[in-house]
Amino acid sequence: MSIDTSRVATSNKTAANAAKPSKAGAAAQWADERLGLAAMGKKNLRKVFPDHWSFMLGEIALWSFVVLLLSGVFLTLWFRPSMAEVTYQGSYNPMRGLQMSEAFSSALNISFDVRGGLLMRQMHHWAAMLFIAAMMIHLLRVFFTGAHRKPRELNWVIGSLLLLLGTLEGFTGYSLPDDLLSGTGIRAADGFIKSIPIVGSYISFFLFGGEFPGESIIPRLYTIHVLLIPGLLLALIAAHMLLLVYHKHTQWAGPGRTEDNVVGYPMLPVYAAKAGGFFFIVFGVTALMGGLLSINPVWKFGPYDPTKVTAGSQPDWYMGWPDGALRIMPGWESHFWGSTWSWNIFLPIIVLPGLLFTVVLLLPFIEGWITGDKREHHLLQRPRNAPTRTATMVALMTLYGLFWTAGGNDIIAIRLHASINQITYFLRAAVFIGPVIAFLVTRRICISLQRHDNDLLLHGYETGVIMRTPEGSYYEKHLPISDVEAYTLTVRDRSAEQLTPAAGPDTNGVPAPQSKLGGLREKIRTLYYADDIDKPTHAELEEARHHAAHEAHELAALDGHSAEGHHFDGRHPVAEEPIRPEHHH
Repeated sequence: MSIDTSRVATSNKTAANAAKPSKAGAAAQWADERLGLAAMGKKNLRKVFPDHWSFMLGEIALWSFVVLLLSGVFLTLWFRPSMAEVTYQGSYNPMRGLQMSEAFSSALNISFDVRGGLLMRQMHHWAAMLFIAAMMIHLLRVFFTGAHRKPRELNWVIGSLLLLLGTLEGFTGYSLPDDLLSGTGIRAADGFIKSIPIVGSYISFFLFGGEFPGESIIPRLYTIHVLLIPGLLLALIAAHMLLLVYHKHTQWAGPGRTEDNVVGYPMLPVYAAKAGGFFFIVFGVTALMGGLLSINPVWKFGPYDPTKVTAGSQPDWYMGWPDGALRIMPGWESHFWGSTWSWNIFLPIIVLPGLLFTVVLLLPFIEGWITGDKREHHLLQRPRNAPTRTATMVALMTLYGLFWTAGGNDIIAIRLHASINQITYFLRAAVFIGPVIAFLVTRRICISLQRHDNDLLLHGYETGVIMRTPEGSYYEKHLPISDVEAYTLTVRDRSAEQLTPAAGPDTNGVPAPQSKLGGLREKIRTLYYADDIDKPTHAELEEARHHAAHEAHELAALDGHSAEGHHFDGRHPVAEEPIRPEHHH
């Protein structure tokens, strides 16, 4: 079939041009000649992305942020970030005639007098909850599957910063209405800042514009909430996405998938359509939550009054774990040079969150230093195939969960009719013992699962069919697993390949010099891979194949057929040739 070149002209660097372009086509041609959009689009719009349900977690965070931006723009049109005193004359009768700040008055007006205002307020709050939760779960997925390894360490750092900034953005956001609950949170924040030795009182004075509460904190938090942190979030999200495109997306191991390709669907039209549809799902779910589930009903709390505090006041869930650390911290204080150092506040609120965030931020670099692995990794690992890494994150999750539980120790005591002191003493010990137990148990479970995978490879899966031999003994019949499953189970390194031996003696028998730090790393690396179960060797696979063939002959004899007539192809479950996928890049 011939192409009529008189009708269209194209190349790898320019867009296709009609012989008589329309006005829109002429405008597109003008823009392309100056911006080079055709060459960039030709490469990137057909970029391939893998398809797996776990990759949606990052998309939930992204689309939740979009919902936050849309609903936030709506709210800024009516919210007044001022602490000036006014008399409320709105439509909410129980508070009509009360003195309150302009910020709280405008929050009531948005809720009761602006059409769709309450829906937007609640959608904004629920989207914030979903945004932070999705980032947390996405971070866990990335770490458990090894997607944080080279060359994606910087993307892990960016993701960690996004989580930190998202948490701060949430705090500044729910502090803006200036109701009794959010005001209590700001009052607590003032105390946290003042706990910083020597300089804490000065920082508080400058932040609040004088003594607490001052008249500047709400306008300043508003500027931080709608301008500073969103700008940083947008910049980091853009960098996160650009690095994702540059490094290409990670993918799960399987036939046809290697470290050098990506198997999946192109950006256009498949992936863009799926991502667009998923945005509307996230938007719809958030709208349903905002319309049906009440959250942050500020009219029930009333305006902020420094002389009052709400009973059982607690922050949003993502701020619950430092609150729990504060609750179980012993009342330690010191006095130096006429100043009081409040360790009972400074350590759990200032030091502990900063320390744990730093640990999370450095996890890829710590793991890379221990393992000495300098290779690029684009295939994901199953969590069981990295027992120490998986156990480390489970230990951190356990620590987080115990602190988070401590944040509700009063509610737990009321509901269980237990002593709050006993609960506090228990949690003080549990935050040290619990993570250690979680680490050991998780590591043993991962190693047991590795053994189970090897049993599947060598002996096949259990059919539930019990066989009896002529001698009267019983055993369960096994069948080989599928080639695809076997291929997936064998795509992992051996411990010998991961443990880089230390340099040996030279030709003269002189041992290589080794620093104390290098010796420590070798010991930690040995412990890191200790007890890991390697995948079967070639000899073990061959032995399993012969055993399967022998079992097939015995089954054929028991069934009354000749061994030659019984169907058995003699293959081992492991696929010898990768199955070529339908889509690959």
